[in-house]
Order: sequence, then C-alpha cells, then structure tokens
Amino acid sequence: MGRHGWESGARRWRFIALLGVGMAVLALVLTVISTLPDGNQSTAGTTTDGDRVHGTPGEPPKELGPQVGWGFTHTQFSADEGSSAATERAEKLLGERPMPQNQHIMGWGASNPEPVKGRYQFEEMDRRIDFIRKSGGTPVVTLCCAPDWMKGGKAGVGNTDWSKASLETAPSPEHYKDYANLAATVAKRYPYVRHFIVWNEFKGFWNDGKGRWDYEGYTKLYNLVYKALKDVRKDIMVGGPYLVMDSLHPQQSDGGSDAVKGAWGRMDQRIVDAFDYWNKNKAGADFVVVDGSSYTNDDELLPDEFAATDKFTDVSEWIERQTDGLPLWWAEYYVEPADSRDERQGWSEPHRVAVQASGMIAMVMGGATSGFYWNPEDEKGAGCAGCLWRPTDRASGGGALPMYGLVSRFNEEFGPGTKFEKVSVAKDDVPNVRVLADDEAVLVVNTLKRPISAKIDGQRFRMRGYEVKWLRR
Repeated sequence: MGRHGWESGARRWRFIALLGVGMAVLALVLTVISTLPDGNQSTAGTTTDGDRVHGTPGEPPKELGPQVGWGFTHTQFSADEGSSAATERAEKLLGERPMPQNQHIMGWGASNPEPVKGRYQFEEMDRRIDFIRKSGGTPVVTLCCAPDWMKGGKAGVGNTDWSKASLETAPSPEHYKDYANLAATVAKRYPYVRHFIVWNEFKGFWNDGKGRWDYEGYTKLYNLVYKALKDVRKDIMVGGPYLVMDSLHPQQSDGGSDAVKGAWGRMDQRIVDAFDYWNKNKAGADFVVVDGSSYTNDDELLPDEFAATDKFTDVSEWIERQTDGLPLWWAEYYVEPADSRDERQGWSEPHRVAVQASGMIAMVMGGATSGFYWNPEDEKGAGCAGCLWRPTDRASGGGALPMYGLVSRFNEEFGPGTKFEKVSVAKDDVPNVRVLADDEAVLVVNTLKRPISAKIDGQRFRMRGYEVKWLRR
C-alpha cells in the first residue's frame, strides 16, 4: 500500500531580529516553510514550498459545484512515474477528455504526510496533484489515511508501518483534532483543490464489542475535519461518510434490512444504522459519498451480473431520500468479484467493460452525479485487466485501454448538468440491452455474450457480444 519514497530530514527555523540603540542587526535564516492551522511553523522534509501554495503561481482556482462528474482514483502505481515518453502519453491522453481525478493523502501512491507531529513530507502528494492538474483533471482529495503517531504507532521519518492492518487503522480519539489540523494543512497547501472526501470505508471504525460500526467515532472525526476545512476556506466542499454499502442474499433475514432491497439482495442493517447516524449528526455536507459493489458479501451476482447492477439504482435512490437530495458520489464501485488476491481478472475485457457500463448507467438512473473508477494500474507489463491505460514503466506505455474509452466518454457525454432523456427501445430488445441518453448521445450496452440486432431510438443496427456502443442523436 503506497509507494514509499522518503524525503530527507527537516529543521525548524525562525526569524531572529536583534535590535540595539544606534544600530540594527537583522539576522535572517530563511527556509520556506509549511504553516500549521494554529499558526505554528514547521518545515516539511525536503518539500520547500511551505506556506507558498504548491502549484502554478497566480493560477485562479477553478470554480466548481458539488457535482464533479465521472473520473477515477489513482492507486499505488500511476502515470506520474515511469518512462517519460509513457507518462507524457498518458498525460496527453487524459488531457483530451479531462476527468476528475482522486488521490489519497497517505497510501495509494502517497507517503506519510506527517511522520512527526508538525513535520510534513508532501513530495509524492505534490507529484500526483501536479500530474492531475497538468493532465487537465479536476483534483479531488480523499483524507485517508493517518500517520502512525496518531494511532498508537511510532513517529519518525522512515518508520511508517505500511502493513494493511496499520493502514486501515483509524486515528485514536485523542488525535482526531490532530487529524483535522492535518486536513487543514493539506487544504492550505493545495488551494485549487475544492473537493475533499473524509476518510475511506470507515477503516478502523469497527466496534468489536458491539458488533457494529463505530459511527459515533467516525462522525466525531468527520465533524472536526469538516469544520477545520471550512475554517480554511468557506468554498471548500466536503463529503462523507464513504461507507461500503454491503448487501446480503435476498433470502437472508438475519442482519438484512428491509429499507433497501431487490433481486440483487438486501442492505446490511449495520450499514443502514451507520449511515443514518452520520446523516442525522453530521456538522454539514456538500455531497454524500458511498462505496459498494453490485454483488453480495458472498460474491453472488443476483440474478446475474447485469441485473445485479440495479443495486446501484436502488441504493442511490434510498440515499437521495435520506439526505433530501444532496449530490451523491460513488467513490468506488465494483461489478466483478475479486479473487483471493483481491484481483479482478476472471472476465474478458469486453465483458468487464459492458458490465461496468451497466453499473454506471444504474448509478445515474438512481440520481448519482459523480463516481470514481478505482484504476487498478500495474507497475509493469504490457497490459492490465480493467486498467485505463497501459503501465508507464516502458516507453510504449501510457496508451488508452478499453476501460478508458468508457469512463472518459461517459464523463464527456453525461457530466455535471446533463439532462437525461427517454429513449425508445424495441420491445424485443428490452431484455438484452441497457441504455442511457441525453439530447445528443445514446449509450447502448449489449448484455449478451452473442451478437444481436437492436433497434434503439429508431435506428436498427448490429452489436457484437458485450458491445458498448455510442449513438449520436
């Protein structure tokens, strides 16, 4: 988890002014500094831009609302590193159809941002955010995870525990305020970032004694972070709770909820309870963020992989009712069960893209406005199952893969502010296709492995098995 390139040590410097009668001696030792939310000053490893914002000087921030559109999340390996030819190719590719791009502050390509209290290292985070901006993306930051010293671990540059258990540990309650201060420091460093997600999947917030989520603890952390970010800039937009919307088999009564159910399954009541508590006790929210898969906790796709995506519609509609229509983001969404190594390589790429398209359509049908594809880029190799582009370790990398075509086109055609329209589908074709349309484009998905002939929007055409097709209106 996370690429670990450590920065050199840091020292604290202060201005020293010595004034005497008839003479003035001013001794200044300058280093550019990072400024803490409480006004204290601290250097940041070898990062030397401190309270000077990181990025292009003088560039005005992009004004955006709480609906950013459809994009992806950077994971451990991404196009900010590798062969220069490949990274430039990926940067150009993304610039052709700019999308929102999400980056965590620790892990998934970013090192420990605060290995010692008050000392920062943002080198890798800077590189990711710079890549997002250079490629024309809208930067989104997920405030996860927490430095070791905030969760009972050892402080110090180079001492970070990157094990899964450590990365998925939440800050201890006595350090919630410290984490809120870290969030504010990140917001000050990147003033052009307008959208922040608080934490990730309730990591570390499980209450073993009660057998449920510690939604009180998460909500307390969320509220402190929310207030800290709003103190930095009122126009910052904040969302949570980033819960995993787990579901059980539809016939499983123990632990299932009647609040949200369908042929795909029933929502886990513990998730419903956690969401309800956060929703009623949050300090505020500009958008709602959730995570989930179309399959059950037992990896069942019911009644099949395409129909199972109806879960995204049903859950989205339920959330919209609970939150009085706050913009809804899916921070992660999965349609293909993972294997024992948490990899998804069992389907052909056309099959994978078709079910993914069906899932994105289902989210929109439920009212979701934004979503982030979890890009599973490999560090090396010629290809990558489900990736957006070829790995950038070699000069030939960085080129588009089929999933990029879907996600980028979907955002281009159905981005924020889209007014969706009805589209006619021949009666015999209804069971075989999934469609989404606005006044200019129609997305059609063949849900069958075999070729079909379909009549959509008055047009008759052939489709290959699992083909995803775009029509102009």
